[in-house]
Amino acid sequence: MSVSAIVPAYNEAERISAVLAPLREARSVDEILVVDDGSTDGTAEVAARFPRVRVLRWERNQGKAAALDRGVQAAKHDVLLFLDADLVGLTPEHVDRMIEVFYERDLDMLVGLFAKGRLNTDLSQIIAPYLSGQRVLRRRCWERLREAYDFSQELEYGVEMALTKLSIKEDWKEERIYLDGVTHVMKEEKRGLSRGLRERLQMYGSILRSLFSRVG
Repeated sequence: MSVSAIVPAYNEAERISAVLAPLREARSVDEILVVDDGSTDGTAEVAARFPRVRVLRWERNQGKAAALDRGVQAAKHDVLLFLDADLVGLTPEHVDRMIEVFYERDLDMLVGLFAKGRLNTDLSQIIAPYLSGQRVLRRRCWERLREAYDFSQELEYGVEMALTKLSIKEDWKEERIYLDGVTHVMKEEKRGLSRGLRERLQMYGSILRSLFSRVG
């Protein structure tokens, strides 16, 4: 197994250690890249303290899709693991299981869903599993996404929706597994109610643009 893990992060200094620690302990991950998307809270510095973690840094926030793309272009391997930087409850076993299932079933993409973590995040992924940011996929699938979308104008937080649309259109071999005990910190908890709600609405707008845009 040759796997590059990519973690896009924006102002996650307080939370990213809970993702990087299990990633470092996972048997199946060969490379870990953190893309600091213009953070102002020391996220890059926290990530850089972890051995084996390579930090790529932007001075200005450019959005999740662009951050993931930067990580992909810098990654050494053709199997890519995407994980959000604000996960709670992630273990090395979760990481290894995602990658093992991906290889065992010879998939194009695997999606990990929250389960038995927090009621609100569990429900959100039951309702909209295609929005999960926890994925394993082949580089060729990401390159197909780059051909189909303008990252700077269309995707931002709609990247997961775009991957799902391409998967359906092009009949990728895709499966989902549950990540028991995993959840994440919600935007309102991280940023405060007012700013968190504003960011959530911006995220939903990006997702809707991705949903209704035409796949190239």
